[in-house]
Amino acid sequence: MAGNVAIRRGENQDAGTIAAFNRAMAWETEEKELDLATVTRGVGRVFEDPMKGFYLVAEADGEIVGQLMVTFEWSDWRDGWFWWIQSVYVREDHRRTGIFRQLFDSAVEQAKKAGDVVGLRLYVERDNTKAQATYQSLGMYDAGYLVEETMIIPL
Repeated sequence: MAGNVAIRRGENQDAGTIAAFNRAMAWETEEKELDLATVTRGVGRVFEDPMKGFYLVAEADGEIVGQLMVTFEWSDWRDGWFWWIQSVYVREDHRRTGIFRQLFDSAVEQAKKAGDVVGLRLYVERDNTKAQATYQSLGMYDAGYLVEETMIIPL
């Protein structure tokens, strides 16, 4: 199934699907029900402002079946950018077919072409061992950091 997949940059007309996938991913991984209007607005802002990031989507038979978002973090320690992979989602009927690998490989290739990207990072739920195994199979590893946060506006 993954052989017939095209990877491309997300476009504004993809926003509805991306927002729906984001909601599905939040529910599947954290049992969080995200507000549709908020998520749709957030996705739209990425398309309005390329400094916020970009989406890669996987398309099969004219339908988006997977996605990821890339955001940017400047590292003064390394004098370069880290690209953060976020909002990863592959439609259930296309999982375990290599779609995430194709999305990830495309992100890596684009990072290499950019010339100033020093690495890619992502965060993953501690209990999501399937996702961790997938990321490790792609050469990613536990960087030794925990993510701490404080919310200004609660979900």
